[in-house]
Amino acid sequence: MRIIGITGGIGSGKSRVLNIMEEIYGAVLCQTDVVAHQLQKKGETCYKEIVNVFGVNILTENKEIDRKKLGAIVFNDNDKLKKLNQIVHPAVKKQVKLEIEEARRKQKEFFLIESALLMEDHYEELCDELWYIYADERVRRDRLKTSRLMNEEKIDLIIKAQATEETFRKYCHITIDNSGTIENTKEQIEQAVNRR
Repeated sequence: MRIIGITGGIGSGKSRVLNIMEEIYGAVLCQTDVVAHQLQKKGETCYKEIVNVFGVNILTENKEIDRKKLGAIVFNDNDKLKKLNQIVHPAVKKQVKLEIEEARRKQKEFFLIESALLMEDHYEELCDELWYIYADERVRRDRLKTSRLMNEEKIDLIIKAQATEETFRKYCHITIDNSGTIENTKEQIEQAVNRR
């Protein structure tokens, strides 16, 4: 089984690549932010510790973690963000490893780990190769304005906070240019899949 790390800046179209890999190649998809959300639900691994550290004020009426309230706390305070990451990131990685084992048992050919923090959280340790999903900045900005209704100011902030194109290219084995048509992206994916 080939374990492929998928990363790239916001608006680069990582979801498009994941969908193609799932539909055409039967890949198992694992998105670390989805896993993190799941592990923060009531009764799940991270829930109790997050509530202990951040207090009951972050809970909704039905006792679930209010992600907006938690976000407002951690994104203005690096120490608190660090504390949250220390709770969530190891639990996410542990869950990802379990999902890899499950996919191996099922004899799947491809397992994709998608994470914006692929290099920062050292997911390359679990991967056979890393793919950088690239899109021209103008294309990314247009996508974010239309699909997520973001304004230029918010886009600027997010792009500034993410790894640079040079960093992505330095650590990744393959670059998929997702600026153009879906057919063009599919061709590049096919080449990457048949690379070895």
